[in-house]
Amino acid sequence: MRRLGPVTAIDILQVSTATATREAAIELAQSVVQARLAASAQVHGPAASVFWHEGEFGSGEEWILLLKTTTDRYAELEAHLVANHPWSNPEVVAVPVAAGAAHYLDWVRRTTSQTRSNG
Repeated sequence: MRRLGPVTAIDILQVSTATATREAAIELAQSVVQARLAASAQVHGPAASVFWHEGEFGSGEEWILLLKTTTDRYAELEAHLVANHPWSNPEVVAVPVAAGAAHYLDWVRRTTSQTRSNG
């Protein structure tokens, strides 16, 4: 059994949001990764969703978007998601990554610290 080494990731976040369609999720994924606000994005779905919205109980299908970013880039990522999301009040939540493969965590840091011009 492999033991967990001292690979901490206190500056890495997994951010999630949801959309009504696969196309909307992919569009958001492409825009945030191209802007280097996230190093990667995965779209999962459809997922069953049960919720309260504007005082009404509802259910439906959503597409889940998972993003990897750093704490330094989170505020810009959140602002981008809220501004470009098709919903007026989208779910945008972030959870810290407790640990991970060192080379992957370094890649997330490097990728999100670069700008489009230095590529």
